[in-house]
Amino acid sequence: MPKNWSPIINPEELLQLKNSTEVILVDARAGLNMEENYKNEHLKDARYVDLNRDLATIGCNPANGGRHPLPSLEKFSEVLSKLGITTQSHVIIYDDKNGSNAAARFWWMLKAIGHEKVQVLNGGYQAAIHVGFPVSSGTENFDTAEKYPVSVWKLSLSNIKEVDKVRNNPENIVIDVRDKNRFNGFTEPLDLIAGHIPGAVNVPFSENLDENGFYLSAEKLAKKYTQILGNVKPENVIVHCGSGVTACHTLLAMGYAGIPIPQLYIGSWSEWSRNNMPMATKQ
Repeated sequence: MPKNWSPIINPEELLQLKNSTEVILVDARAGLNMEENYKNEHLKDARYVDLNRDLATIGCNPANGGRHPLPSLEKFSEVLSKLGITTQSHVIIYDDKNGSNAAARFWWMLKAIGHEKVQVLNGGYQAAIHVGFPVSSGTENFDTAEKYPVSVWKLSLSNIKEVDKVRNNPENIVIDVRDKNRFNGFTEPLDLIAGHIPGAVNVPFSENLDENGFYLSAEKLAKKYTQILGNVKPENVIVHCGSGVTACHTLLAMGYAGIPIPQLYIGSWSEWSRNNMPMATKQ
């Protein structure tokens, strides 16, 4: 067993593990009718996890916690047990958005409760298909597990008050990973108004990837984020997106680069924009 688990696994490596009984493969593709799409076709032996149902507790008002607040620790423990995941499981997660959707979110959540053996598939579903990983349909049969012991989120979380307090402090950085058009207020497909948190800097998550949709090397990512952070300590960095999902793609990239994982602002723009409409800056 490797001592330090890389946050990502390449499709060729996954292919070598296709018959391993120690691996729990998880399909975290999200979107309209995705569970039905999973039943139509998914990577062989993959178990399905639903972003809205399993990895969040959706409230009636995104102004309180954003569009994808974290579930309770009790609920997350139940989800892991239903998936058959134990503290010793080697979990490999994929989506079809280069890891930027629920795969990275699930990775962050597992890391945040102290699970070590968890990786995201580099290149996602399409990359696995390309290297010949087998697919199947229907549902998979597997055993559930005993209750997964969880007590606290061990990775750092930030909230709207903390973001407001530090957003203009030169000793802190608030990173918005949404695309430039959303950050600059030219478009907003999901939330009530367009723009960004004043004082935030824009580092689109897509810049973590190469032209083929794979993560840049750890060395390139380390150079990139070392330059962005400058003299700011990683613990003084807050990363957000629209609703606390895609931000995890950048947290994964930084972890892959060997940088301590910064704070995640779960509420993100979906919460901030509903509470600070006059302060939602456009450029």
